[in-house]
Amino acid sequence: MTQLEFKPRISVEQVEEGTDLAPKFDENGLLPCITSDAETGEVLMLGWMTDEALRLTLQTGEAHYFSRARQVLWHKGATSGLIQKVVEARIDDDQDAIWLRVAVAGSGASCHVGYRSCFYRAVSVGPYAGQPLAFLEDQKTFDPENVYGDAPNPTLL
Repeated sequence: MTQLEFKPRISVEQVEEGTDLAPKFDENGLLPCITSDAETGEVLMLGWMTDEALRLTLQTGEAHYFSRARQVLWHKGATSGLIQKVVEARIDDDQDAIWLRVAVAGSGASCHVGYRSCFYRAVSVGPYAGQPLAFLEDQKTFDPENVYGDAPNPTLL
C-alpha cells in the first residue's frame, strides 16, 4: 500500500474551497475527530488523530486514533472486536477537524466504559445547571472487565 500524502496548506482558498486534503494538526500534532453512527447519526465519541492515525483510517477504512493518555496510536476495536468501519469521512471548512460516520462491529458499542456512546450522560443547562449528570443509557452494551481485563483505566491516569 502506498503512503497517502496530505497536501501542503498554501492558501485559504485552497483549504476552504479546493479539493486538496490539507489537514491542520494542532501544536501537539493532533486533529480532533467526531465519530457518529452511520445509520442513526448518534455521536459515539470524540477522538484524536495524528497524521499517521488519519492516514491509516483513510487507507484501511477502519478508524485509528491517538490516545493522549497512553501516547500511542490505536486501532479502534483491536482489543474489543468493536471495529469501526468508516462509511464516510468529512473534513471541516478549515480542515482542522474530521467527522467519521462509522458502522461498529459486534454490539455496536464505542465506549471503553461499556456504553454504546461515550456521551452517555446529559449535563443540565439553564436554570437546572449544576444538577447531577443524568444517565441517558440505562445499561452497558458490554462488560469492560471481560473485554479489557482489570487494567486501570488509562484515560484517568
